[in-house]
Amino acid sequence: MNSKLLIRISLIVNYMVFAVLLNSVGAVILQVQRSFDVSKADASILEGFKDLPIAIFSFIVASFLPKVGLKKGMLAALFLVAWICFLMPVMADEFWYFKMLFAAVGISFAVIKVSVFAMIGLVTNNTKEHSSLMSTIEGFFMVGVLLGNVFFSLFVNDADPTSRTWLNIYWYLGIMTLAAALLLYLAKINESESKREQTRAWDEFLEMLKLVIRPLVLVFAASAFLFVLIEQSFMTWTPTFYQDVLKVPASMGIQAGAVLAGALAIGRLLAGIVLKKVHWLTFTLVCTLLVGLCVVLTLPLTSNLPEALETITWFNAPFVVYLFPILGIFLAPIYPTINSVVLSALPKYMQSSMSGLIVVFSALGGTTGSIITGHIFEAYGGTTAFYFSLIPIALLCVVLILLNKQVRNNESK
Repeated sequence: MNSKLLIRISLIVNYMVFAVLLNSVGAVILQVQRSFDVSKADASILEGFKDLPIAIFSFIVASFLPKVGLKKGMLAALFLVAWICFLMPVMADEFWYFKMLFAAVGISFAVIKVSVFAMIGLVTNNTKEHSSLMSTIEGFFMVGVLLGNVFFSLFVNDADPTSRTWLNIYWYLGIMTLAAALLLYLAKINESESKREQTRAWDEFLEMLKLVIRPLVLVFAASAFLFVLIEQSFMTWTPTFYQDVLKVPASMGIQAGAVLAGALAIGRLLAGIVLKKVHWLTFTLVCTLLVGLCVVLTLPLTSNLPEALETITWFNAPFVVYLFPILGIFLAPIYPTINSVVLSALPKYMQSSMSGLIVVFSALGGTTGSIITGHIFEAYGGTTAFYFSLIPIALLCVVLILLNKQVRNNESK
């Protein structure tokens, strides 16, 4: 097999593995409420245990990883996650085990995401190739989210909320992680372009800090933060929203998360084609406005729903159950597009550091979105919590315009 093709497949597979693990947080938040009698507000903290380690470790490792080796770092992260997964079915009998699980997944994903983003620059030759591969990888990330939600739903016992047999899924997740490590081990990649010769790791860390004060990076930070705040509000709380507001069974609520992820995957894969013909700002602004329109049109349909049916399925559910996930198609392309725009504007040796900052801003946005949504959900209900997303959606439109201005200024220099 062609060396570059094997590398690309390995990056996609590794990203998909962590898509399953990271975005299982929505299903796990629902299940710990059912199996461990944890409140919504307390369960929402799992997003923080996932995202804050991502932010902290991305900031620490981004400048050091090229020196250590991107591939070596990824392998170490995969082995850590596999070990934790194999522990869960045997030991997880209290809520804090799930905090430990997501902390380990967050630390490992910090390494994986920084490495993947840096490697994209090593296997592409221009901005269009970079944007296309970025959208493809992020598209397959959402395929992983879809498959993960479907897989989780198969282990959920709707009849017995206290059942903990769903923890057996972690045996399979551990095996899947080891398989991804094997594929990565077989892939050969030249990492020399990701390193700067005759520079110390500490100097590169300081250069990464200097990146933060660039106007381009500051505006991007705001856009990434706002986008992930919006996305994680929907992704994390969709299973709970479907069970509490739309009155569907728990397994079906988790499957709804898979449908939303499927819509996101379609949107990101299509974006790789559309972006070859349409300017990124026009595309992302239209997508953002359509997300807001979907929220405004679908949430009113959640009022005056009939009481839950004992035999409710995808064949007899209310119309809003099918309509709501459509917003994922329009939400999907925004994140990989703005990431690619910023990374392409920087030299390859700076892309690892910028990747670290991307992960930091994204993680902070994800944690903020999930915790705010969880508290509003608890206090005022799920419909109000999702209406809240209209505020960051409006702000994102403004920030995208500012980001385009900064990119043009950077190109003129």
